[in-house]
Amino acid sequence: MSGRARLAVLISGRGRNLQAMIDAVGAGHIDADWAVVISNKADAYGLQRAEAAGIATVVLPHADYPDREAFDQALGDVLEAHRPDIIVMAGFMRILGPAFVRRFAGRMINIHPSLLPKYRGLNTHQRALDAGDAEHGASVHFVTEELDGGPVAVQGRFRVRPEDDASTLADRVMQEIELKIYPQAVAWLASGDLRWQADGLQFRGAPLSEPLGLDALDPAFA
Repeated sequence: MSGRARLAVLISGRGRNLQAMIDAVGAGHIDADWAVVISNKADAYGLQRAEAAGIATVVLPHADYPDREAFDQALGDVLEAHRPDIIVMAGFMRILGPAFVRRFAGRMINIHPSLLPKYRGLNTHQRALDAGDAEHGASVHFVTEELDGGPVAVQGRFRVRPEDDASTLADRVMQEIELKIYPQAVAWLASGDLRWQADGLQFRGAPLSEPLGLDALDPAFA
């Protein structure tokens, strides 16, 4: 990556994590330029957030394509036209196929609302409650062909309260964890502090043996 990183975000809904990144770029906490925000849903509120910030947007409805492979190909072509260095999945409710993942290997990250490797897939908050977990949180990971199985770079956690249900856990994960660790992860990628090399994750030139936690966050994101 030469010069400032170019940032693309894929969304399907409200765009709360997107807004956190828009704010962080605007404040100079993420050293990156916006490439594009893409949604597979025309009514995604996140598109309005992007447009208000002057970011290019593209709507690519998956229902317009005959199968997953055709959609993935079209999405990849749109992305490449905008030349992103970092691709952020922020509530993008489509599982991307192996060919797409390989096409953008090492450039694409996702946030998952669990302490991976626990509870890959859906219904993570209820599953944590059903298991009686004392802690819950979210994980930022690089995207690989294995669903929610890529290397985890950043993870935030909190204690589950006796009164928590799936709804309150979802709100707490978003407000207390995701809106902090996701823009921070993007900032570290943009600055080159965080890298996925052939021999694994590196943070500031040293191997990353376990995910970074909330205590590692820069003051702007803590």
